[in-house]
Amino acid sequence: MPVILYTPSMLPEWDRVVRESRNGTFLHLRGYMDYHADRFADMSLVASDDAGRIIALLPAHRRGDTLVSHGGLTYGGWLMTNRADMLAMMKVWEDMTRLLREQGIHQLIYKPVPHIYHRSPAEEDLYALWRAGGKVESVLVSSVVDMASPLGFDMAARQSVGKARRNGVTVGPSDDWQGFWRVLEERLSTAYGATPVHTLGEISLLHSRFPGNIRLYTAVCDGEIVAGIVMYYTDTVAHSQYTGSTDAGRRLRSIPLLYRYIIDNLPQGIRYFDFGTSNEDAGRYLNEGLIRQKASFGARAVAYTTYVINLAGDDVADFIKPC
Repeated sequence: MPVILYTPSMLPEWDRVVRESRNGTFLHLRGYMDYHADRFADMSLVASDDAGRIIALLPAHRRGDTLVSHGGLTYGGWLMTNRADMLAMMKVWEDMTRLLREQGIHQLIYKPVPHIYHRSPAEEDLYALWRAGGKVESVLVSSVVDMASPLGFDMAARQSVGKARRNGVTVGPSDDWQGFWRVLEERLSTAYGATPVHTLGEISLLHSRFPGNIRLYTAVCDGEIVAGIVMYYTDTVAHSQYTGSTDAGRRLRSIPLLYRYIIDNLPQGIRYFDFGTSNEDAGRYLNEGLIRQKASFGARAVAYTTYVINLAGDDVADFIKPC
């Protein structure tokens, strides 16, 4: 059951396996991963069974003597097909460790796909990770609504929705990426001294490649965009990737109305609405105001956990069977 390094010639097979996997999303397709290939030295891995069939993929990049899965993605652990059962993944982890040692990799930073993105149970990697000595490096808190049992907006959030409607705010899908990006950049710069992770050119490119997965919704008042939300849709999750508003948009309570519209019009099959994380400093700081706002929409916590493994450690040595 060899584990080998991914090469660009494997692209069609890679994308096919992502689509067949239990926990892969469109973020793991090469059309998304490779848009920032110039910033990350790709070192993704491919695992096959004894019959030569690919059973698992690891999106990853190299940073010195460390392998990160994957620094350019929110999540990116082993993507497993139905053939990758628990025993198979134990063997995959063993073979992966040997390969990484041969490649001079001394540390693995591992970001598994959170369970809400799984199409069926897919946590074999977490057991293998623990057996190999994986330790928690950071925990981010994402605010999530389970649409199978939603808590609903609280009274303050419902009042904000009503206020926005009375103020004449209209919301819906939009193609004005440039107009919203100006709002987003101004908000991030003023409030946090930051810029969006994606440039306007990059998000426009990704939207053109994945128009069904990446969508923009805006709030408009008197002909001006006062707020917007960029949504990422996977098979099971609607994820709020970017949210931004002007000063007027905040006074008009545009964001609650936007969320109300998006939630009320979710694509069929979506189980979870993920408002995103509310942390800084690798989870050590919790933005209480932000997470309180998300809680007002009925969201509760799902952990986005990152692990680290010292590949030269005794735990790993004990995990690997002699050849």
